[in-house]
Amino acid sequence: MQSLRIEKINRELLREISELLGSRIKDPDARKAVLTAVDCSRDLSQAKVYFTTLDSGEREQVRRSLGKTAGVLRSLLGKQMRLRLIPRLVFMVDETEERAKSIDTLLDRLSHEERPVENGE
Repeated sequence: MQSLRIEKINRELLREISELLGSRIKDPDARKAVLTAVDCSRDLSQAKVYFTTLDSGEREQVRRSLGKTAGVLRSLLGKQMRLRLIPRLVFMVDETEERAKSIDTLLDRLSHEERPVENGE
């Protein structure tokens, strides 16, 4: 269970990083990222930033671009946020949507298999 402070920091980091990607980062590949969540460690040493893209084929390229801009983003965050320690940013692909689709597919398949066959009685 995360503390209320960490949850607030996660929300603020998500908002600030999204804003910085849209306004201050010039790399076109990094700007294709759609940030979905931030998960900071309790000691604020690291923050996992989850993202997705509209085109699933571009995810690896976008992840590399975000990794290259992580230092610049961290520096800009240090100037804007009132935190003693700005966490190291690690960008990770958010696969929640793909998992949800595969679970839906499995559930649909199971529901079709479990339907009883009606006899002509």
